[in-house]
Amino acid sequence: MHWLLFAFLSAALLGFYDVFKKKALQENAVLPVLFLNTLFCSLIFIPVAFRPEVPFGGWEVQRYIVLKSVIVLSSWICGYFGMKHLPLTMVGPINATRPVMVLLGALLVFGERLNLYQWVGVLLAIISFYMLSRSGKKEGIDFRHNHWIALTVMSAVLGAVSGLYDKYLMAPLGAGGVGLNRMTVQSYFSFYQCAIMGVMVLLLWYPQRRRLTPFHWAWSIPLISLFLSVADFVYFYSLSLDGALISVVSMVRRSSVMVSFLVGAMVFHEKNLRSKAVDLALVILGMIFLYIGTK
Repeated sequence: MHWLLFAFLSAALLGFYDVFKKKALQENAVLPVLFLNTLFCSLIFIPVAFRPEVPFGGWEVQRYIVLKSVIVLSSWICGYFGMKHLPLTMVGPINATRPVMVLLGALLVFGERLNLYQWVGVLLAIISFYMLSRSGKKEGIDFRHNHWIALTVMSAVLGAVSGLYDKYLMAPLGAGGVGLNRMTVQSYFSFYQCAIMGVMVLLLWYPQRRRLTPFHWAWSIPLISLFLSVADFVYFYSLSLDGALISVVSMVRRSSVMVSFLVGAMVFHEKNLRSKAVDLALVILGMIFLYIGTK
């Protein structure tokens, strides 16, 4: 039960992370914003990496974390470009398809089983996310031919792969996992992402910066890193607790769409809010069933 409460907390923090990300990307260059995000995250966790209770583990451990960094950074690059060009109330529902992918992977790879209440919660969430995506079509965006939609979908797919990989990294050796320390993963993962993004900015954006969208500083940029770091810390802690189900944790994390919806309505003044509000009610109902089924 405790791991589910932490999953809900991570979802709320993740919602504000999306809000600050949308704000920072408005009329701003994507790659420098993403680089600064990874830089601030690594600065937050560098002191943690050198604590004696956080083992380095050598290349045998770090190679797993490097792969995670590549997967997540690929998801972020796709997601940041999608977030910049799409409404916040549309990006959330598309990202919310991620738990469905994680659920299928968890059932096939880890052999997880859900009870009746959890299945009802999952099905309600799937229906609500689909309806939210349908509502987005009223805003004149062709889902089949819009490359920002395609990038956002790719971000969700890679995010699902990352979620399954997290479960594999955190699971004990006796349970078929690698048994890595969660703080080792989070601290060094942030460092590798920063290094990779630094190279990308220097090679891809900086030489072409006068022809591309200019970069400007915004105080929402460090807030992206702060809320993401805390959300991920709570997420990893949730997965490390006994009985944690990656399929349920991933589904609950997508309830961050509720924060995105409210801020999209009040701050960004996005459209079609009445129809999306009905769909959002199904999201909340689905989360309630997931909570009841996990007690």
